[in-house]
Amino acid sequence: MNIYVGNLPYSTNEDELTELFEEYGEVYSVKLISDRETGRMKGFGFVEMEQDGGVQAIEALNEYELNSRNIVVNEARQKNDRGGRNNFRNRY
Repeated sequence: MNIYVGNLPYSTNEDELTELFEEYGEVYSVKLISDRETGRMKGFGFVEMEQDGGVQAIEALNEYELNSRNIVVNEARQKNDRGGRNNFRNRY
């Protein structure tokens, strides 16, 4: 299961996120998204983990306070499911 994690403090690192999510099941990977030009973390990332633990993590961690910020945790959507103007171009 691929999980979106948003509103992360910019100081968050992959080890910290892995430790948080491991309480709910096996974590396969963690990827924090950075700005290509500055290298600064954008405040969101993705956690890939086993299905049952992922469902539990979403329920338990959505709105969880991490370093004074309430994080957003939900199932990640595929790129083509996000909507927006790029979808129109990609269909033809």
